[in-house]
Amino acid sequence: MPSLPGYSGFWVAHVVFQRPSGVAATLTLKGPLLVSTESHPVRSGLHQWISDYADVVAGPEALRVEVDMFMEAYDKKIAEEEAKAKEKEGVPDEEGWMKVTRQGQRPVLPRTEATSLRVLERERRKWALKELLNFYAWQHHETKMEHLAQLDKKFEENKQRIELLRAQSKFQPY
Repeated sequence: MPSLPGYSGFWVAHVVFQRPSGVAATLTLKGPLLVSTESHPVRSGLHQWISDYADVVAGPEALRVEVDMFMEAYDKKIAEEEAKAKEKEGVPDEEGWMKVTRQGQRPVLPRTEATSLRVLERERRKWALKELLNFYAWQHHETKMEHLAQLDKKFEENKQRIELLRAQSKFQPY
């Protein structure tokens, strides 16, 4: 491959001429025929791909304008559909049937802090019912032992209270 000073790139090009006179004019030229010069650069490879991608992808402002136009058209279409539905509401069709819609049947709960707390409390109760207590035998045994210990403690407290009332002579069980 020949080398030219200050030039690196493609050495072969496939050229198609529109007229035969273009071939004769090209053959009369002397020296290397460069397609890409500093005054008229030709992009290729990665640089070409990057510029093609940049041309295809819209900027944020153009994207915002396009989205706004789409949303306006969509809102207009929805409004027209709602207007048509309101016109047909309560009017029987050609066979005499009335169309029943869901609109207006059930009011939507407002999203307030109180309603969200009620929903969370309901969820907690639901999980509490599903939670497995005393799944293992040792857990069941421990629960029974704790219950018996509480009963024993209450019995001792009641025994002390009865002794105190007897000492004050206020206790008359019979």
